[in-house]
Amino acid sequence: MKQRDFTKGNIWADLFYFSAPIMFANLLQVSYQFVDSLWVGNLLGSNALGSVAVAGTVIFTVLSFIIGINNTTLTILSQQKGKGNDEGLQSYVNAFIVTLSGLAILMGITGYLLAEPILNLLSTPESMMEDATIYLRINASGILFLVGYNFISTVLRAVGDSKTPLLFVSIAVVLNIVLDPLFISTFGMGIQGAALATILSQGFSFIFGVVYIIKQGLIPLKWPSKPEWQEVKLILHLGIPSGLQMAVISAGSAAIMSVVASHGKGVVAGYSAAQRLDSLFLLPAHALSATVNSMAGQNIGAGLWSRVKKIALFATVYNAIIMFVFAGLIVFFASFGIQLFIRDQEAVRFGARYLTIVAFFYPFLGINFVLNGIVRASGAMYQVLILNLLSFWLLRYPLSYLFSKWLGEDGIAYGIGVSFMLSSLFAFGYYRFGKWRTKQIFQKE
Repeated sequence: MKQRDFTKGNIWADLFYFSAPIMFANLLQVSYQFVDSLWVGNLLGSNALGSVAVAGTVIFTVLSFIIGINNTTLTILSQQKGKGNDEGLQSYVNAFIVTLSGLAILMGITGYLLAEPILNLLSTPESMMEDATIYLRINASGILFLVGYNFISTVLRAVGDSKTPLLFVSIAVVLNIVLDPLFISTFGMGIQGAALATILSQGFSFIFGVVYIIKQGLIPLKWPSKPEWQEVKLILHLGIPSGLQMAVISAGSAAIMSVVASHGKGVVAGYSAAQRLDSLFLLPAHALSATVNSMAGQNIGAGLWSRVKKIALFATVYNAIIMFVFAGLIVFFASFGIQLFIRDQEAVRFGARYLTIVAFFYPFLGINFVLNGIVRASGAMYQVLILNLLSFWLLRYPLSYLFSKWLGEDGIAYGIGVSFMLSSLFAFGYYRFGKWRTKQIFQKE
């Protein structure tokens, strides 16, 4: 697959052709979870589905941290690519492999041994505890595969290849679709089968990915060796705040759910259905964030700051166009979309109303994704962490609470929408006036 050099060429074309495969890969990741739930719910029943959902919150937290670490991978490796430093790129790939492998093994052992106490902390119902523990322990055993195949995809994107990761994700999704019913029902393995199908799918995708990139020579790999302490120190220095960003987002989402829950079960059901559609509508913004991280990272590494500015401008305009198109579609199809998940009229009414209100604030949220992606590319991870703290805890949670007190259940959407708008101003303010451009993540040679 072709690797793009973002330090030259047409920025508009790069934005489109590089972000599209990332968006489709993210869509497949969403469908991965959806298919898993579909098979478990239909073949094993609601109690098993609930067990998977509870264990899934723990797995999602771990995955969020992995995504955070991968943002660091994207930043460091894209800058090395932009510098044209093949030796440095190879050295940091090695450092990431060793560091992430160690973290994955540690997380796997911890997750396996502490599965039951963790689930108790989440107040898991007694009827679900056994299945949830089994599911969590098996997934913990295969966490190295989860980390591995996400890492390979990120490294490829850092060097300008977003198409090959789509192949790896597709393999994992197709395998999971086939193995889930086979293990759950045909082999009679129940919840164990669902968990095994997941880790085997990820494991095969990971092994296939390793073999593929070695044969194709896509990444400068060498036999893993002890990395330099300076490299590990940089990975942890940027990786910890980057991982915490995702924890802040998860905790903030839980806090907003407490506001939603105060308005009754119909609002909770409608909001939950709306959030499922929300995750689909925001796929382009997520893809653009990863795209500008790669593009800006290479140009920062090359010292091409005028091109970084153009990437930020073009990506912001591109985001606005896509988000306004999606907003228009939501207005017409909100009710239909909500009814794909629920039929209760009160819940459908609130879910559709929520989406039509918040939809036209999506472009502001997209600005956050784009500008934070640019800033993150410089290595300013703590600054992006602070911006996320402000976005969720100073704006989104308080405003959703206050607006819901003033306007009732509709206030949840208005509060969240206004928070999108205000947080985009914070993001623009830091992008325009902050000192992220002076960030030097590598020692001067």
